Amino acid sequence: MLQVSDLCKEYPTARGPLPVLSGVSFSLSPGDAAAIMGPSGSGKSSLLYLLGALDPPTSGTIVLDGRNPFELPPGELAAFRNKAVGFVFQDHCLLPQCTVLENVLIPTLVAPAERGRDDTTARARDLVAHVGLADRIDHRPGALSGGERQRVAIARALVRQPRLLLCDEPTGNLDRASAEHVAALLLDLHRRQQTILIVVTHSETLASNFPIRFELFDRRLERR
Repeated sequence: MLQVSDLCKEYPTARGPLPVLSGVSFSLSPGDAAAIMGPSGSGKSSLLYLLGALDPPTSGTIVLDGRNPFELPPGELAAFRNKAVGFVFQDHCLLPQCTVLENVLIPTLVAPAERGRDDTTARARDLVAHVGLADRIDHRPGALSGGERQRVAIARALVRQPRLLLCDEPTGNLDRASAEHVAALLLDLHRRQQTILIVVTHSETLASNFPIRFELFDRRLERR
């Protein structure tokens, strides 16, 4: 369960605090899929960074499976983020010197209990196959199309079986056909793993695939 309560975020500026989010509250259960829409500069990405424990809120709370990550010491916070949260960004952020399989396994390298385990590698191979890239598993990103690279990024985000999957404009750099394929994969994989899926997007087409839709406007989040 993800519970967000009265979340506020301000950034310091020379002219005083700049409010970005105000009184954001919602909850989502495992298996829920939500799209967050809003105009450019409305705070969508800022909200995603808070939910992913990359940036602390000014006030309010975020609780995932009974834990508030911002109450954890730095080392435990990093471990929580690595295990409990998966990220997919507009840019795939793949390492060009690594193969598809190696890129998918990268989040496990900082998890000693999983590093090098046969079942971890098997899970990565299964994810690569599920995103349709089994025949490209030894290829490097330079040999892949934009849509294929984003599919690798999705597999990488899910390799540690996170409770929460956050996607920031995951189809923003893709052509229409690739965008539709990536959207379908996101929804299919999230259903398989019963994650909580949150996507922020400008695309009405992408948002229409999600049963739960929010709009962020004037610093507040409202369900559509």
